[in-house]
Amino acid sequence: MVICKFYDTKISLNFQIRTPPERKMSSPLVILASLILPLVVIIFFLIQTNSKRSDKNLPPGPRRLPILGNLHQLGPLPHRSLTELSRKYGPLVYLRLGSIPVLVISTAEAAREALKNHDRAFSGRPNLFVAGVLTYGFSNVSFGAYGDTWRALRKIMVTELLGPKRVQSFESVRAEEIQRMLDTVSSFAVRLSPVNITELAVLLVNDVVCRVTFGKRCSQGEGKSKFHETLCQIQVALGGFCVRDLFPGMRWFNKVNGFEAKVEKYFRDLDGLYDEIIEEHKGAAGGRGDEDLVDVLLRLKGDLDQEITLTNEQIKGVMTDTFNAGTDTSASTIVWTMTELMRHPAIMKKAQDEVRSVARGRSVFPESDLPNLNYLKSVVKESLRLHPPLPLLVPKTTIENCRIMGYDIPKGTTVFINETAISTDPRSWESPGDFKPERFLKEGSPDIDFKGQDYKFLPFGAGRRGCPGINFGVVVIELALANLLNGFDWELPPGTNIEDVDLEEEYGLTTYKKNPLRLVPIPVLQ
Repeated sequence: MVICKFYDTKISLNFQIRTPPERKMSSPLVILASLILPLVVIIFFLIQTNSKRSDKNLPPGPRRLPILGNLHQLGPLPHRSLTELSRKYGPLVYLRLGSIPVLVISTAEAAREALKNHDRAFSGRPNLFVAGVLTYGFSNVSFGAYGDTWRALRKIMVTELLGPKRVQSFESVRAEEIQRMLDTVSSFAVRLSPVNITELAVLLVNDVVCRVTFGKRCSQGEGKSKFHETLCQIQVALGGFCVRDLFPGMRWFNKVNGFEAKVEKYFRDLDGLYDEIIEEHKGAAGGRGDEDLVDVLLRLKGDLDQEITLTNEQIKGVMTDTFNAGTDTSASTIVWTMTELMRHPAIMKKAQDEVRSVARGRSVFPESDLPNLNYLKSVVKESLRLHPPLPLLVPKTTIENCRIMGYDIPKGTTVFINETAISTDPRSWESPGDFKPERFLKEGSPDIDFKGQDYKFLPFGAGRRGCPGINFGVVVIELALANLLNGFDWELPPGTNIEDVDLEEEYGLTTYKKNPLRLVPIPVLQ
């Protein structure tokens, strides 16, 4: 039995040899036909699915099944399955997922050639059903089609929303939310009760992004808001494989099984929330004090000097970008970093000593001192290396034919940059499976950064499609960790040992730690 899991269905194919029941009389021709016909059908599909390999010098890859292609070789953690395939077939692996041609890039050398030498060819995005619905027809930066409109929209996002000055302007917002997080942790520390670090990180990042985007906190008390719940549902939908994406001829399938109706409900919920927020901002125009991101977008909509006139759909698409790119990715990195620190007490102590030395007895670690935390920064980099929040990045599509490492890559090929394989490649990293922050501080070696210049370390991508929100996300991660390490020592819950701290993953748009991380905070006297 071959089972292929999608987020909207589960397909089971049973291949069994059954002994036919006794018959009183069977024609020899009928028996022969019943034996040969299935073989003929299978051979026909094998010829069809492999015929396109003969006219081009495509990269190597495993044999494919009829119809399914290589879907059966993707396990519950696709980035892990694809890493294993790359170890066998090389830096470029050519697959077919359903009827979709796919290229998997798994080494720094291959990533450099693709994203530096052929950046334009790899600048497209696949036409995914869920992404199309939930981003207002690809009216955003993450999934928008490459072209003049996309370039103008990205320029607005980088210069007006995510540039260094704009990020710095929200320092007070981050400080207030960090204080709120510390107050929550302190309430658990008084009782010596375990705090759910996973929930803590999600609420912190979600509220920072909400305040920066909307001008108000989205959480309700200690729980998640309707807005955040809606976004969680959307991120789950975006993180899976959709039948109609893999088999374009089966568009009807998503209607029959109800998946299309479910996605459209998510869209209506999200759109209604956006309409309320936009109307609130229009009604408060001129009386809000500091601009949030919605204020900026509405102001730019009326700016005739812009390269493009922003539409309501583009404004909403950028809002979705801000949350999808800025919430779960940052929260996930905070959780994975705390997980690795608990598994490595010596590294935890070294990071705490540095933080507390720089803090000089202050109860809250200030954002202005983050540049002095060289070791903590290396800890974050090592966490991103072993636990990239987007292990396959956001999928790309080739918009023209190109040639990579001697192989032909046809136009319209979906491309996965397997950051998990790249960042654990023994040809690029010594002891790649070990958590060693010192590798980023090695004397005599160049500074390894995550801004897309070092192709062996691409947690945020590279080239034209690299993540524009690096500055926004990293400062929240570093500030949260610095304060968690400055104000508290951390212990595992009673009855739990270091060996019990697992690294099991939950795959989605962002790869999270599957089991929540619960730790007991011990207050440190300042």
